[in-house]
Amino acid sequence: MANILVIDDDPDVCETMASLIGRQDHNCMTVQTLKAARLAFIKQPYDVIFLDVRLPDGNGLDLLSEISELQEQPEVIILTGKGDPDGAELAIKGGVWDYILKPSSVREITLTLNRAIRYHNEKRSARKAQELVVNNIVGKSSMIKAAVQQMGQAAHSESNLLISGETGTGKEISARTIHENSSRISGSFVVVDCAALTENQVDSMLFGYRQDEFSETQENQSGLIKLAHNGTLFLDEIGEMSLSIQKSFLRVLQERTFRPVGDSKEQHSNFRLIAATNRDLDEMVEAGTFRKDLLFRIKTITIHLPPVRQRTGDIRVLAAYKVKEICERYGMELKLISTDFFETLEHYDWPGNVREIFNIMERAVIAAGQEKKLFAMHLPRSLRIQVAKAQIKEMTGSDTFSNTLESSDIGEVRKIGQDIFQDIFDRELPSLKDFKGTAEEVYLSELIRQSNGDIKKILDISGLSRSHFYSLIKKHSLSVQTESL
Repeated sequence: MANILVIDDDPDVCETMASLIGRQDHNCMTVQTLKAARLAFIKQPYDVIFLDVRLPDGNGLDLLSEISELQEQPEVIILTGKGDPDGAELAIKGGVWDYILKPSSVREITLTLNRAIRYHNEKRSARKAQELVVNNIVGKSSMIKAAVQQMGQAAHSESNLLISGETGTGKEISARTIHENSSRISGSFVVVDCAALTENQVDSMLFGYRQDEFSETQENQSGLIKLAHNGTLFLDEIGEMSLSIQKSFLRVLQERTFRPVGDSKEQHSNFRLIAATNRDLDEMVEAGTFRKDLLFRIKTITIHLPPVRQRTGDIRVLAAYKVKEICERYGMELKLISTDFFETLEHYDWPGNVREIFNIMERAVIAAGQEKKLFAMHLPRSLRIQVAKAQIKEMTGSDTFSNTLESSDIGEVRKIGQDIFQDIFDRELPSLKDFKGTAEEVYLSELIRQSNGDIKKILDISGLSRSHFYSLIKKHSLSVQTESL
């Protein structure tokens, strides 16, 4: 018996669907608005949702993102009128189960519903079988949940896998998680740093070497590929491999055989390949810097890890997780985290992703010392300044600190403005009148010094008239000791 939700503003459609679903011995609930649907999600999970596109309080398609966030994701069947292509298009692009044109026959609705229920039950069973033991992958966003679900599928496969994502998104941790949840857990997880592979070292590093009888030592050295036998070979940043190294590795990947340096016999290694990259390998293929045949070999399964800026809802979770881990590691009492600390984190764009968050949390905990609570002031000053600049731009609509200006003179003024901002950042501000007066006095003093008291030069640089200049130095009790009239 399945739980079915029908979201449609037509009472006749709701009544017909409820009757049909009831005759199939399933539970059915009907609602007519987006607001009622959201309340229904809270009350209980559903196996299948029939969703109308056009509803009184909005577009039904807007619910899809919210449905994808549900812990138990139901299958969605779009109900769309003839001549309305939106529902059909979204059924294809948005990953919903199917779409039905209204009106449809009882037979068509019944077949679609039964198939959706069967698929949902099979998916649920498969998911239980593929649940991961996850210790280091943190987050609750739909994007990271989808990635973890893909990891579960990959862990129960022997196919080659490519993990893509920006630097710091956790590609190696994800690869280790897949290895530790696979049948190869008793084997080694061997990391190859592709950026460190050089032409003269690659053969001995990957394939190992065998000493001949005339060598001073009879010790043989196993390569990384041999060490990965019955385990996982992880090629980190495979996009950094040169074309010649790609060619050498392609045959190993195809045959799982290799010949150590100095040996006449080929050896076999039964490894599972996982590769990772922060680059667009398809673009590299087009540019001729990555082999197309190698790309086809390594991306039987693909997983993309989203950057932090696309999963901002996970920032607080990631920060709290790392603070707890750091406090436990150093034997410290768990530090509380203030609202302004979290808000500052959420206004930063995190180019270094999860790795940068974890690094910043460690610095903040150290900066806080024996204090029991983390505040924004414990974050690195450079980060807080960057956040403040972004907030100023957002709140004023002006890119005050941009240096991308046509005039180099104006650019220099902006740089001075940035230095002033860094000096007053986070301090209690004086009145604007006092601030302008002090800035004016400092400017005039330095103007006189740099000009050596040369009035003509002073007036040329400042753009002031002679009378205005003299009124200003009188105002600030300054004098010019050396004058050139």
